[in-house]
Amino acid sequence: MISITSSELNYLVFRYLQESGFTHAAFALGYEAGINMSTIDGNLVPPGALVNFVQKGIQYLELEANLSNDDTDVEEDFQFLQPIDLITKDVYELQKIIKEKKEKLRKDKPWGKDKDNNDHEREHEREPIREREKEKQQKEKERDRERERIEKDKEKEKPREDLMDTKPNGDKEIVRHEENGKAGDPEPMEICTSSTSLPCEIPSSDLLVLEGHTSEVFACAWSPDGSLLASGSGDSTARIWRIGDGPCNSHMQNGPVNVVVLKHFKGRTNEKSKDVTTLEWNGEGNLLATGSYDGQARIWNRDGELVNTLIKHKGPIFSLKWNKKGDYLLSGSVDKTAIVWDVKSGEWKQQFEFHSAPTLDVDWRNNNSFATCSTDNMIYVCKVGESRPVKTFSGHQSEVNAIKWDPSGSLLASCSDDSTAKIWSVKQDACLHDFREHAKEIYTIRWSPTGPGTSNPNQQLLLASASFDSTVKLWDVEIGRLVHSLNGHRDPVYSVAFSPNSEYLATGSLDRCLNIWSVKDAKVIKTYSGNGGIFEVCWNKEGTKVAACFADNVVCVFDVRM
Repeated sequence: MISITSSELNYLVFRYLQESGFTHAAFALGYEAGINMSTIDGNLVPPGALVNFVQKGIQYLELEANLSNDDTDVEEDFQFLQPIDLITKDVYELQKIIKEKKEKLRKDKPWGKDKDNNDHEREHEREPIREREKEKQQKEKERDRERERIEKDKEKEKPREDLMDTKPNGDKEIVRHEENGKAGDPEPMEICTSSTSLPCEIPSSDLLVLEGHTSEVFACAWSPDGSLLASGSGDSTARIWRIGDGPCNSHMQNGPVNVVVLKHFKGRTNEKSKDVTTLEWNGEGNLLATGSYDGQARIWNRDGELVNTLIKHKGPIFSLKWNKKGDYLLSGSVDKTAIVWDVKSGEWKQQFEFHSAPTLDVDWRNNNSFATCSTDNMIYVCKVGESRPVKTFSGHQSEVNAIKWDPSGSLLASCSDDSTAKIWSVKQDACLHDFREHAKEIYTIRWSPTGPGTSNPNQQLLLASASFDSTVKLWDVEIGRLVHSLNGHRDPVYSVAFSPNSEYLATGSLDRCLNIWSVKDAKVIKTYSGNGGIFEVCWNKEGTKVAACFADNVVCVFDVRM
């Protein structure tokens, strides 16, 4: 008899939590159950696997419960059972329920009705079942069409050339270059202007696939000068990839991409997870900070050498931010605290213990002041040297997932599992704006690089919010209204990023699609469909390349010169 193991069940539950938007519950289960050490290939497990598994089990029980009945019309018997019965009772009890309810039905039927009336009643009782069956068949057809679309996409991506680069330490890194046609300098990418207004699929010649990670890639970030791309993964490593200035297909002529592996473990990985959950470059681009599930923050130089290990947190680190000056590093952890680190000495300067639950995000306002948010629904504005918060914002009804100061440092945006995004000012206690148009949890937010204090001072300041309702919404913060709703994804959107000139917006979703939108027209102008969900997207400083990190262990770099 085939049986499911506890590790397999743990993985299915983990995936269910992840797909349903219970991100932090998924993190907690993954950490406790050691999902990162699982031998299960996540790419082979389809979305909704747990629900399908349970549904099939219920269908099997229904069939088994009706197996010994003499009636030829088994389908009719299903209406006597409730889903909770199938979960809580064994087959013999189910058979007994069916028998008793049938007996009761026969006794309750009035005498004297002719056969035609009985047949009519039976036919009437079957109608809901037939309707459900029709719906089920329709859903199956839709799933088949979706599978065919994914297969076609995979077929398109098959003609890839593999390049191998063996580093001095023996780790193998692969860079797959997608090549269509002859090599040479490509023409700048054009926005599609066809009458159908369909988005252009990013051609394989404008794509560079970076391979080497052995687990999901959760985070990626370009260095300020745009020559280095850092990525962090569930395989307990970060990687620094050196990306040339030219188009992606020029890497074919210049050889494999140079990469350095930043190991977060010594020797073999131990039982304690060291997934890299967050990373960020400092303003000068000479230091990279990484946060890990082991509660340690690490600082590395551009060559991948470990400069400092910052040990104080007692739980996974979810957020790391450098201040503009670069002398302080701020970390937020599941241990409910935020810590300001003195980068020069490598020692902690101050620990802030205001939250009553895990700290999910932190963000600097200026070189000495910052904000923190938590699953306790609260937001605190803190200052180095102060023992109490200088400002408290309360108003969210569920955990606050992300916070971001606008470019001028005067407004703070927040988003929450209560499906709202809010705008706050330190000049008042209540929020300035309360955006409620999303239908589900909002995972992240980003400000446009516009307005005072930016390189686009005369352009309108916008806030982008990405939600589990599969939409991204753009808000005019000055007057507090919705400008555009970007409806192009089919699953939760995990990441958004404005281009440096603020004309375009990149979005990444669990539907495996990267979309590039025109902010002005609110339309997808470039799109790419990969083989795994996308956790983060980011632009280089010139706005010519977008990087995206995927659940199928790869990082992709796209040429998006407009």
